[in-house]
Amino acid sequence: MKQKYLAFAVAAGAMAASSAHAQSSVQLYGLIDLSVPTYQSHADANGNHVIGMGIGGEPWFSGSRWGVKGAEDIGNGTKIIFRLESEYRVSDGQMEDPGQIFDRDAWVGVQNDTFGKLTAGFQNTIARDAAAIYGDPYGNAQLTTEEGGWTNANNFKQMIFYAGSATGTRYENGIAWKKLFDNGIFAAAGYAFGNSTSFGNNANYQVALGYDGPAFAVSTFYNHVNRQGFTNQTYSVGGNYTFGILRANAGYFRYWGDQGALGQRQDNSWTVSFKLSPKGALDYELGYQQMRVHNAAYNSDGNIPNANIGAFDSTSGLHNGFKETLYGSIFYHLSKRTEVYLAADYMRLHGGYTVGSTFGATNQVEATTGIRTRF
Repeated sequence: MKQKYLAFAVAAGAMAASSAHAQSSVQLYGLIDLSVPTYQSHADANGNHVIGMGIGGEPWFSGSRWGVKGAEDIGNGTKIIFRLESEYRVSDGQMEDPGQIFDRDAWVGVQNDTFGKLTAGFQNTIARDAAAIYGDPYGNAQLTTEEGGWTNANNFKQMIFYAGSATGTRYENGIAWKKLFDNGIFAAAGYAFGNSTSFGNNANYQVALGYDGPAFAVSTFYNHVNRQGFTNQTYSVGGNYTFGILRANAGYFRYWGDQGALGQRQDNSWTVSFKLSPKGALDYELGYQQMRVHNAAYNSDGNIPNANIGAFDSTSGLHNGFKETLYGSIFYHLSKRTEVYLAADYMRLHGGYTVGSTFGATNQVEATTGIRTRF
């Protein structure tokens, strides 16, 4: 009898272990950000302003999105993971990128405490994730293996392209590895295939290294992008420090972009920002950034193209100049999932730095109120 009981117990234990290994989860999630009303000066060639819903329909802080993510435990501490995520506009209900249903994420991977997280598909560049701790005051203060990062809808968010690839701030055909070690060290590497017969054309590779301390975090990345036969490289370093209720962030970006017979474009850019989070429902953010170009060719519209992805006009000549932007915001948190906000930025252009959104003006003001909620 005891032997039968023991055999039954062993069999039951084996079935339970097998069931535990097969555990899986699928989660539907999302975020809605609506900025209204929004004001933008110098919004056309006549110098008129516009008041509307978002900047060109885009929300101020976060692209509204919905997604599905899941994980399956296959045993020995290993999980198969996936994510599918799509972005849309609340202002008109349109897809953010028409024809691309999953325009934020479409990847599958494997995760283990020993070797880290390995994912393949359409996903954030690892440089974008590594720089999020100092790119602005709105992201996580600590490095993680989860995707995160800054958005790029407004005048103060354009530095993100230094951390981008040949296809934007996400990899197409990309592989990414990330690991956060027990001692606080963060390491990551990424590669995106060009998917062409010319090996390396439109391909990218990046490496990142960082450290999470008790009250601070630092990180650095190197980015190498081949696009349309030209090489683009970026080096960046930065971090943050938390003093009680105040978090300070700072970062530096050095960019080299080959321009064929025109020579090499060289950018020196930097940012500093602060987040004040006193006890209660309010928090406050303030930031400044400067993007300085040297020997930069314009694009076909006569403006400075974004790093890594911007095509240049070989007949435009070379230009020097810089763009500086001051921005700030106030959030009132109604709950853990929902907040309302007031935000504004002021951009000024110097020398040969021009951007299409100002229609020839050398400055621009943007301001908004909005609401953001998650589910």
